This record gives sequence, structure tokens and C-alpha cells, in this order.
Amino acid sequence: MKSKEELTELVLTDVDAFNEAMTGEAVDLTEIDFSNSSIEGAVFNNADLTSSSFSDSQLTEVKFINCDLTSVDFTRSAIVECSFNESVLNGTDFSYSKVDYCNFNESDMAGSILREADLSTSDLSSADNLNACRFDDETIWPDSDNLPEDFDSTYSDDLSSLKDDDDYEPSDY
Repeated sequence: MKSKEELTELVLTDVDAFNEAMTGEAVDLTEIDFSNSSIEGAVFNNADLTSSSFSDSQLTEVKFINCDLTSVDFTRSAIVECSFNESVLNGTDFSYSKVDYCNFNESDMAGSILREADLSTSDLSSADNLNACRFDDETIWPDSDNLPEDFDSTYSDDLSSLKDDDDYEPSDY
């Protein structure tokens, strides 16, 4: 098995060799900085990428299969035809990213940050916990058939933005 540093170098310079080295065994790639990278065709299988950064990157046809992407930074990235199947995306930040034709099959989206993200062509229909993500009025969602049935994309206020109701009248009860 290659070291964390060797795998990091391979994904940036020789994606075929990287894919061969990814045997499906758990791989520690935590806290790696892939910012401002262009990665095409990489297959991250059973990798722990917790707290890594892909900010300002171009990702094309990258597969994240059964990965831990907790607190990964994808801000301002162009993410095209990627899959996040069966991955944990808790606290993963996609803010200001364009996420085109991506698949989130059985991914756990609890706590994901999707502020001003463009998800218009992606499939989130079988994503788990999308109701627990954070987004705003600028988030662009796909058609309803590519969203979970119970998801309401019009409700963008999360608990941190609770507001006082100006029309509140105290009750005598």
C-alpha cells in the first residue's frame, strides 16, 4: 500500500496509477489540500478524506464511493459528472460551486452546506438527510424528480437563523 503522500501525488499526476493503487481497503487521505487542482477520472473508493480541501478545483468524472467526506471543502469548484455514492457528506461545503450531472445515491447529506450552489442538473433523489443540510435562497435545485420526495427546497432558514416574529402577540394563557 502506498503512503498518503504518494497517493496524493498520484491523484494529481497519474490518475491511472492512483486508481490501480486504490484497492478498496480503507485509505487515510485526511486533511489533504487539493485546492486549485484539476482532477479527472479518479476513483476514491473507501477513502477517508475528512477535512480535505478541493476548493477552487475542477473535478470531472471523479467517483467518491463509500468515502468519508466529512467537513471537506468543495467551495467555488466546478464538479462535473462526479458520483458521491454511499458517502458521508456531513458538514461538506459546496458553497458557490457548480455541481453538474452528479449523483448522490445513498449519500448522507446531514449538515452539508449548499449556499449559492448550482445543483440544477444533479440527482439528489436518493440522498439521505437532505432536509438537514444548509442552503439559502440562491441555491439552485434540480427538478423535483431529482430531489427526495420529502424535501422542501423553499425552506432555507435553519435553526441558526431563527427570527423573532414582529407580529407576535403574547397570550394570556
